[in-house]
Amino acid sequence: MANGPALSTARGGEIYQTSPLSLLDVLYANKFEGEIIDPEVVKQTEENFYRGAPPKWLNFYISEQAESDGSGTPFIKRDGYDKLVRQIKTQGKRKFPETSIVNLFHQPGCGGTTVAMKVLWDLRKTFRSAVLTGSTSDITNVAEEVVYLFTAGSRGHQNTVLLLVNDEQILENLQEKIIMIIAEQQIVTHKSVVILLNCVRKDALLQNRDHVVLRKVLSDTEKQKFDQKNTELRRKYHGKCNQFHGFNIMQTNFSQAYVKQVCEVFSTVRRAKKPKKTQLVAFISLLNAYVPGSYLLESQCLDFFKHDDYIRGDFSMEDRMEPFSHLIITFTTEASEKKVCMAHPMIAQCCTELMAEAGVARSDTARNLLTTLCRAEVPAFLVGFVKDMLTKRRPKPKESKEEDIQNNSTEMKEEPERFSRLILDIQRMEGDGQSASVLAMVSKKFAQNPFFPQALARFYYSELQDYNRAEMWAKRAKQRDPQNSFIADTLGQVHKNHLKNMEHSASQREILHMAKKAIEAFKEEEQLAENERGTDMKGDGKTKIPHLFNTRGMFGYLQVCNLVYDRLVRQNITWRGVLTKTVSLGSVLGSFGDNKLFRFYNLINSLRDEVERKCAFFDKYLTYSKPNIKKDDPPYISKDTTDCYRKYVGDSPPKHFKEKGAALIQKLKQNLADTSAGVLSCLDRECTESDLKEITTWWEEIFLQRDSVSALANYILAHIMLRNMGAMFPSDCNYLTDFIEKMPLIHEDSPELHMLTLLLCWPSDSKEKCVHDLKELIPGMHCSYDYAYKTHFRSRYLPPLFFIGKGQDLTRIVHRKVLKEIFLEQNEETIQDWSNEKIFKDPNVQDRLLKVEGVVRNHRVYANIGGTEIEMDANLRNSLEEDCQVSFYNGFTIRGPVAFAIQKTTAENVQSSEMANPEPEERKPQLSALMDNNGGHFIDLHQMVLINRVTDTEGILLKLKDRRLISNENYEAVRALKSKQDQMSGILQSLTSSTMGKDALYEILKRMKSMRSLINELEGSD
Repeated sequence: MANGPALSTARGGEIYQTSPLSLLDVLYANKFEGEIIDPEVVKQTEENFYRGAPPKWLNFYISEQAESDGSGTPFIKRDGYDKLVRQIKTQGKRKFPETSIVNLFHQPGCGGTTVAMKVLWDLRKTFRSAVLTGSTSDITNVAEEVVYLFTAGSRGHQNTVLLLVNDEQILENLQEKIIMIIAEQQIVTHKSVVILLNCVRKDALLQNRDHVVLRKVLSDTEKQKFDQKNTELRRKYHGKCNQFHGFNIMQTNFSQAYVKQVCEVFSTVRRAKKPKKTQLVAFISLLNAYVPGSYLLESQCLDFFKHDDYIRGDFSMEDRMEPFSHLIITFTTEASEKKVCMAHPMIAQCCTELMAEAGVARSDTARNLLTTLCRAEVPAFLVGFVKDMLTKRRPKPKESKEEDIQNNSTEMKEEPERFSRLILDIQRMEGDGQSASVLAMVSKKFAQNPFFPQALARFYYSELQDYNRAEMWAKRAKQRDPQNSFIADTLGQVHKNHLKNMEHSASQREILHMAKKAIEAFKEEEQLAENERGTDMKGDGKTKIPHLFNTRGMFGYLQVCNLVYDRLVRQNITWRGVLTKTVSLGSVLGSFGDNKLFRFYNLINSLRDEVERKCAFFDKYLTYSKPNIKKDDPPYISKDTTDCYRKYVGDSPPKHFKEKGAALIQKLKQNLADTSAGVLSCLDRECTESDLKEITTWWEEIFLQRDSVSALANYILAHIMLRNMGAMFPSDCNYLTDFIEKMPLIHEDSPELHMLTLLLCWPSDSKEKCVHDLKELIPGMHCSYDYAYKTHFRSRYLPPLFFIGKGQDLTRIVHRKVLKEIFLEQNEETIQDWSNEKIFKDPNVQDRLLKVEGVVRNHRVYANIGGTEIEMDANLRNSLEEDCQVSFYNGFTIRGPVAFAIQKTTAENVQSSEMANPEPEERKPQLSALMDNNGGHFIDLHQMVLINRVTDTEGILLKLKDRRLISNENYEAVRALKSKQDQMSGILQSLTSSTMGKDALYEILKRMKSMRSLINELEGSD
């Protein structure tokens, strides 16, 4: 690199780039070119690689040079290599999508990482190759570095980034952040921004025609390549090849016989008085066998030998470890200390097994490792390895069905193991006591870590049924992280399982006592979960916020209530009336034969109301959201919730329940339709036509008795569900006009009311003008959703509830269930998710729905309604990457309207600065209607007045963030400013370069009641 590190350009050239990136290891296009490399370094690097060290970029360069001068055969490429390169090049030729993923799944020790790095090396002059090596805790920083590498610091130097990642959990979030940054910076992309090469270890894999899958078995072609390379290496290195275990294991097709042969040295190991070298190799083997990619630092290993140094003198690591040294690799990565690991995972596994056969049990090795290597301050990487080894629950492979293979499944059907693989192996081979002993030692050793005592508590209650010890360790886990609701869950699970496994002879008092303890634990957990609000961090900037809202406390409460009901009612049927509050405890206490049960009066009296409240939550939670776009919640959640509701609420009206319409409300509860969510889920629950007609009639009667807007809305929604069922009803839906007249709604009104308002007001034709201002109604629904559900549904996917179809009035409102049934009539497969939008390609579905015309501009989609552009959400964000005219179908989630199946309708870009200027320059801002004759924007002209007089900066910040007009970093930075004036000044500074941002700020201010008079005043002064 005579002129410095160079990046490839889109036209095959190179530009020189020296700015370092902290999170990405960039493989420059001219890596090693012009450098004189010490032959001894070349030799040592190659030997280490074939012995089993992780590959370095230098390995590929050495092989490339040897091939070019005829002194060596090509670097071995496993069969998946060509497919990977083909997929990456295909993605790289496209301008869209801007971000894409190519998957490489591989079993440990089969060369997956080597294949991925070889691909990056070979494509370094076509793409900008890099490896994600830094922390992913702040994914925004990673995305910013990717965009910087894509532009090479300049808008005119774009080229696609090929990024190697090994954490599939971050992929979706990383893609969204990259697209968001591209939109915020208004970068006109001329190529795909990034291709994510997702290289992930998987223990159990099926073949897959879309992804590349590498397993521990060679094809005939691969065997031939390895045999050819073996001949070359033996000619070059002679006897040294016998210690090239990393290579030899693959060359022998992962032969267990070869592995046992090279590990024969462990046959001399004895349990008593093990030398330090034997102990150390046991530590490394155990770590590598159970934590792929783990290692120890050479300095740690040498410290372990310090006492021996005084006796035997100073020897090298290799000399100290004889006769095991050929099984161990010492290697370095870029700018790091020397690391030590076993030559191959299969060797680590075999060594661990042989030592166990010789009497060196896994539990002994684990305890010894904790005692000797985890003294004083333990390095963070080792804490992570120990945590994975003792607490990480690996997927448990299950036998896969034929349809899984036909559906192109990559992984075997999996569910988590009960405990980590090491703890399970110790339990299976050495007994429960040894597993508990290891977990107890690590819990004491790492006195601040809550996860070890949590795992120990789980082991005590689930494996040993020792509930006293389980309770003790669960409380210790809570003490170590008192604000973490997921840690708090363990204590509730301890008491719930104790209640579940109590003997049938347990007294009523014992049942209620244990139930009280479980309920108190779950209620505390629920409160902690409610306190865990926010998206990234709490106010102190240090405490992490859970990605998901924790519902385990509420669900655990319902499970306990199910157990209490079943156990008590089985003993005395009178309990049914007490628990459902149809009779009072005091009036029947004598029949239970224990007057001391009255001490549980408050608990018993609270159960029905709490069950009703929590079931209402899950009714909404399961109807309006799901874990992600591809995955549904486990069926047992809905089943257990419904069972509990029917026991406590649905079948029995409470005593003294004399509210107007109480009898009708109770009938609705029996049919699980006493809420809007209950009505909206009627088709999903496959209600009968007669039941739905009764539900509709009951809601109408309640509305007439109470004149309630919610009752009226539920009546109309029930009527819509009837229409979707195809049922005939004696009369048309009444009172639509009454409902519409009750607008405008306020943010505190429920999202269901807002959604119904939008459904009724939405034009039946996109050319038809809407009599109501959709630009006000849609943000109003967004605010209502934020107020009611955003905290609880965070990070969950909101599936569509309805779509706008062809026709008039209520007949054009189409429920999602109807589309699924239409699709199912012509297709054998069912719709499991909305991620591929395949359902919208069905001609019968297309005939039912109304297609909307619109436009995609700067990663946003707008519907053209009566000549007005209405911004909407998109179901798939990767359909917003090209500015163009589009058409789509309009769906409604509980948050608002969403565009589905977005398709380009013309080849021309819309309002794109690229048409005016073919050079890759920054997008020119669109002309705003808020500019005066001199080109000054309303926001700029009145900047000082806004700084001094705007007070609700918190509300403005939230709205800007929701519209993705301000980054998380800027949002937090502005919030941290002390005065409102400083905060408003910060907001304006964040938007100064974006006309779109200023327009949005004006709209936000205009719609805020507290700001309308100020805006009107300023407009009047212009």
